[in-house]
Amino acid sequence: MTLPLAFDILQWGVRLSLICAVIGLLCAFLRSSAGNERMRQISGAVQEGAKAYLNRQVMTISVIAVVIFLLLFFFKDHPTAFGFLLGAFCSLAAGYIGMRIAVLANARVTQAATQARTRALRVAFNGGAVTGLLVVGLALLAVGIFYHFARNMVGPNTAVRSLVGLALGASLISVFARLGGGIYTKAADVGADLVGKIEAGLEEDDPRNPATIADNVGDNVGDCAGMAADVFETYAVSLIGAILVGVLTVSNAPAAIVYPFVLGGISVLGAICGNFGDGKPANVLMGAVGMSALVSAILFWPATHQLFPNGVAIAGKMRSATDLYYASLVGLVMTGVVVVITNYYTSMRYRPVQKIARASETGHATNIIAGLAVGQHATALPVGFIGIAILLSYSFADLYGIAVAVMAMLSMAGIIISLDAFGPITDNAGGIAVMSKLGKEVRAATDELDAVGNTMKAVTKGYAIASAGLAALVLFGSYVEELKAHIGKTYDFHFSLTEPKVIIGLFIGGLLPFIFTAFSMDAVGKAAGAVVREVRRQLQAHPGILQGTETPEYGTCVDIVTKAALREMIVPALLPLAFVILVAVIPQLGPVVLGGVLVGTIVTGLFVAIAMTSGGGAWDNAKKFIEEGNYGGKGSPAHAAAVTGDTVGDPYKDTAGPAINPMIKVVNIVAILIIPIFF
Repeated sequence: MTLPLAFDILQWGVRLSLICAVIGLLCAFLRSSAGNERMRQISGAVQEGAKAYLNRQVMTISVIAVVIFLLLFFFKDHPTAFGFLLGAFCSLAAGYIGMRIAVLANARVTQAATQARTRALRVAFNGGAVTGLLVVGLALLAVGIFYHFARNMVGPNTAVRSLVGLALGASLISVFARLGGGIYTKAADVGADLVGKIEAGLEEDDPRNPATIADNVGDNVGDCAGMAADVFETYAVSLIGAILVGVLTVSNAPAAIVYPFVLGGISVLGAICGNFGDGKPANVLMGAVGMSALVSAILFWPATHQLFPNGVAIAGKMRSATDLYYASLVGLVMTGVVVVITNYYTSMRYRPVQKIARASETGHATNIIAGLAVGQHATALPVGFIGIAILLSYSFADLYGIAVAVMAMLSMAGIIISLDAFGPITDNAGGIAVMSKLGKEVRAATDELDAVGNTMKAVTKGYAIASAGLAALVLFGSYVEELKAHIGKTYDFHFSLTEPKVIIGLFIGGLLPFIFTAFSMDAVGKAAGAVVREVRRQLQAHPGILQGTETPEYGTCVDIVTKAALREMIVPALLPLAFVILVAVIPQLGPVVLGGVLVGTIVTGLFVAIAMTSGGGAWDNAKKFIEEGNYGGKGSPAHAAAVTGDTVGDPYKDTAGPAINPMIKVVNIVAILIIPIFF
């Protein structure tokens, strides 16, 4: 198969399958009723708040993006600068898609829950699937089309290297989206819980709580918009990393560039097949992942053998098509492994969450201690299996084998985003049910789906972080290869643990995730404190709010968290850029120390991110486990302790933890970009 023919098949095949899938899902989704007038009004208010925040976020980010574009344009090269612009635009577009679909879905899920839980499940899953397929399609087509045009204009080598600019645009904007959205949603959530639930004794999403609209807006700008931008970035960067490694390590094989695209395109079909099934919510969602992986595994075999009929030379050694296929299977298996492990640590059905709930009986402190312990325990198995995956995929096809495994793992993103979006959609649906004063049975149905959604959100974050660890390793390999190509003949460098500069770099890189998460947690704490003070002020100044005779000033809380999120996201988002450039410009440090920085960031970032996301998810579901009537149920001392644990876990799992994922890749991508500038 020639390269142009492969690209034609890829572009039209992926485009056609995406169009058919999205049309079918949208038809099924939009045929669902959006509910009564009150439900539509509440959904409209949430949508208006989400759009207003995203518009202000775009304006803030655009200023920074323009500055970076000009720096790349004048100090790097024009294709890289335009690639950065495209990556930034597509990352923002992915976030907007995630938000828009979610706000269309929430009232429809509420209405479906008035009829049957299974119908609500299907509507929520369809909404998530539309987001997943659109984001994956956007990533495939953005990278494919940019490479196609750049190759024709500046040649294949420059085109491949300019893709790093696209990766930087996607990653940097994703950091802003994850941080800004995460600060927004968790500041509103924590503020609403601490005053509304604990001090005023209000139910979740009670319309008398002044922060409840801000909380629901936050679900969309953080969990949906931030998540979509994050997964778009992870997908695009992994695809670009695989292409870059293919160019650097594979001898005269254009198919090595096409192969990652083909894996992604095939998995779109797997994601579509995974959207069918009935039963219990958890079984349906986990079954969708299994079906998607099975379809992909079957179709990868003929595609791999068609692209590499005679094998391929990688790093000077011949590898067969079967070797590459086995590397892709490693990625698919890793997806399943991460899903199962994260599900165990964050689902109400298993011991870790129940242990936190039981610890809540003895107070707030023991709840916090148990949650921290669960998060740290949850790092062992994923990291162990990541090590096995690296070993196996490297043995099959060297560094390119790891890149193939990562791409196969990320090719599952369509179905994984479907699971992730399911959580905030059902959470908002429950809020609309309460604010619309629907029956308790409706809220019970949405709460059951929301509990599953919490686990699915943790699962997808674990998936994104694990794949980020593998993808960052591929990017580090690309950094080393690029460095060799650029200065290998004039500068004797080696990365050895006996070299003090490498150890210095490891320390600096290991520090970065801790500083990054410290700034992120501080941001949530300050914004949440402002919300708490405002909610207290309103309830004290207007006693009629709690009596139902006065309407809270929802817009004030929305404005507080909007300003706080936009202000507080800038410093932590720019930290990875600052660290890399500072190390590069100090003559005594240089490329060897920078290499250590990359590895140090990957290692500590992986552990911190998994611990935070798993621990936060477990805290959240421990609270829900108690709310189901265990250990005293709602209003009990154990419930109050669980609410405290949940408020600590919120910025862990939805702000600081997930943002480490794109942060790791920003560090590695910037390091690759600055090689010809500083070295």
